[in-house]
Amino acid sequence: MKIIPLFQSEENQIKKAQRNDSAAEKWLFEKYSPLMLSICRNYIKDLHYAEDVMITGFTRVFDNLSKFRFEGSFEGWVRKIMVREAISFIRSRKEIYFSEIDQAEYKITAEESDLDLEQLQWLIDALPDGYRTVFLMYAVDGYSHKEIAETLEISESTSKSQLFKARKAIQQQLNDLKAKEHGRI
Repeated sequence: MKIIPLFQSEENQIKKAQRNDSAAEKWLFEKYSPLMLSICRNYIKDLHYAEDVMITGFTRVFDNLSKFRFEGSFEGWVRKIMVREAISFIRSRKEIYFSEIDQAEYKITAEESDLDLEQLQWLIDALPDGYRTVFLMYAVDGYSHKEIAETLEISESTSKSQLFKARKAIQQQLNDLKAKEHGRI
């Protein structure tokens, strides 16, 4: 009689993968690759490059799996690796630029909730890389300005400025879309 395992705990799969069990590594990859690809895709416009970065990120995950201590969520640990890989990729292509002006806070109105995911992705993709990177790290991935500054090797004020500019640009794009929908453009 063949026994089919109905439930495989994530913790057990991680422990097996730490012992280089390829089936467990495959299980973890299959579980997390869709989410991690979307994270990489947020930072990198081109899907093919985002896939490459995700694969590189998973290589790092499995190379460093012995360092995971089960003290936080595995997903969060993998997410941080993916964000760092995406930033490294952007840096390697010298496409990231930060400017040091405007430090005021800027709030995006609730009108964003009317957008579907594809429209929101389009708005984020339209941002310059510096704005987009800080916006995603802060608004999506929950990094503090201090963490963003350390990761990107910029000042905290630059991080705040980039977030302000990203929000302002998104707000302007939203206003333009609204005006277009109402036939004002």
